[in-house]
Amino acid sequence: MAEPHITLDPNSLNPVEEKLRGPLEDQLSSALQAATVKIEQGYAGESVEQVTTMLLEQSKAGLHPDIAAGFNPDHEQLRHVAETIVDRA
Repeated sequence: MAEPHITLDPNSLNPVEEKLRGPLEDQLSSALQAATVKIEQGYAGESVEQVTTMLLEQSKAGLHPDIAAGFNPDHEQLRHVAETIVDRA
């Protein structure tokens, strides 16, 4: 599986977020990638929906609380990552 990557919609960012867009995308992507690896390694037959929830929770756990509070990835895209984990098991 290609490593998941977070891309922020520039139209939804305020000026400060826009200035920090690159580093913020890197940090969010890194947290999601780490969560993906951890969940893949510990996968024990959970459903796609359970894995989707785990991905979101683990990703947020790897972020600063202020960033985690504003991290709301597209559910369908996160579910796609979860489907890949389940399919590869």
